[in-house]
Amino acid sequence: MAIVEFLAGSPLLQVFTASILGLIVGSFLNVVIHRLPEMMMREWRMQCRELQESVTDEGDYEPFNLSTPRSRCPHCSRPITPWENIPILSYLLLKGRCAGCKTSIPLRYPMVEALTALLSALVVWHFGFHWQAAAALLLTWGLIPLIFIDLDHQLLPDDITLPLLWVGLGLSLFGIFTDPRSAILGAMIGYLSLWSVYMLFKLLTGKEGMGYGDFKLLALFGAWLGWQAIPLIVLLSSLVGATTGILLILLRRHERSTPIPFGPYLASAGWIALMWGDSITQTYLHWLG
Repeated sequence: MAIVEFLAGSPLLQVFTASILGLIVGSFLNVVIHRLPEMMMREWRMQCRELQESVTDEGDYEPFNLSTPRSRCPHCSRPITPWENIPILSYLLLKGRCAGCKTSIPLRYPMVEALTALLSALVVWHFGFHWQAAAALLLTWGLIPLIFIDLDHQLLPDDITLPLLWVGLGLSLFGIFTDPRSAILGAMIGYLSLWSVYMLFKLLTGKEGMGYGDFKLLALFGAWLGWQAIPLIVLLSSLVGATTGILLILLRRHERSTPIPFGPYLASAGWIALMWGDSITQTYLHWLG
């Protein structure tokens, strides 16, 4: 209790504590980003082979989850020791290379850790020592792996989106961000709005313009923030996504026929709405007036 009271009286210490916690969580999120898609692929392969009654690769039956096997270098298979797994610091001490084979360690690992620390600090600085901060931290930590997994694999795993959706509905019972009525309507409108666009685009072109994971992600934000936040999130994500896509095509870094994942823009827009949605809406309405 003394520690809680001490933290409650020191905003600067709250932000510092959140950033340190963010570094630790960010290290774990790197594991989630790397392993969760592989876990999904293994499960799908096993299900397909069982349906076909074919022999399953023994490697798919080996334990592979977020804790097993132990983290190791993908090049030399050298196990990573605890001191080599200290967020950011280990990367700097190792000069960005494996201690065994000296292969370069991707810069993404410290970047994810730093990003998680920064966003965690911003959340606590914005909401203060309040239940809203604790809930917003949970949502922030869930969005980070969704962004990077979608960038890598064009997947938004149900293992992350659906639990967060239910958590958002549960929080509405306590009025953390919105009320139950707004949360339920938000989840429904969020899902159906993108689903309707998807179906209309498919009917007109015969192609799939987005995945079902995008529908669930917008439903998630509707459950957390209420239906009132849906227009802002859709507008922000569409503007950023369209601008980025056009720039990539103009710079010849992306083919027109190659799909661009929408999840990162949707997740970023939802996080902005979580933090400053009311201020953005009020400023817009004041400008119109």
